[in-house]
Amino acid sequence: MKADIAYKGALDICNTHAERLNWAMAELKPHFLLTPAKLAQLTPLELAIFDQFIVRFSKLQDAMGAKLLPAVLDLTQEQGELSAFIDKLNRLEKIGAIESANEWLQLREMRNQFAHDYPEDSDIQASLLNKAFGLSERMLVILKGVSDFAERYQQ
Repeated sequence: MKADIAYKGALDICNTHAERLNWAMAELKPHFLLTPAKLAQLTPLELAIFDQFIVRFSKLQDAMGAKLLPAVLDLTQEQGELSAFIDKLNRLEKIGAIESANEWLQLREMRNQFAHDYPEDSDIQASLLNKAFGLSERMLVILKGVSDFAERYQQ
């Protein structure tokens, strides 16, 4: 019962981030494939939406990794003695909650790259945003897959 409550709370947080990430993605879609020249022409409102995209990508990835995925392990009673995050990811992959531990690590690396600011390098900015846009679509698919997987364990 406690695991079910923790999972539902984590899922609610993730769904809020996902909803806002989806909104930002829909608003930004016409700008992709992003180039340095396109970046230079963005309005302040469009830049704010890109900021929203980055924040929600990062928050969703973080919430899934820190709260939702461990809650799924608790829900399935697969936790065991898994202390390292990579061990948890590998277990989640083995039981079918996620397709690939390596793919999740790519999402985490993308989030970490957003922590670095490259205000003077529009080539890097455009490259990161293009990569993140594709990865964000994949992260939303992973969220849906985790949610579908966990449904069978909920009380």
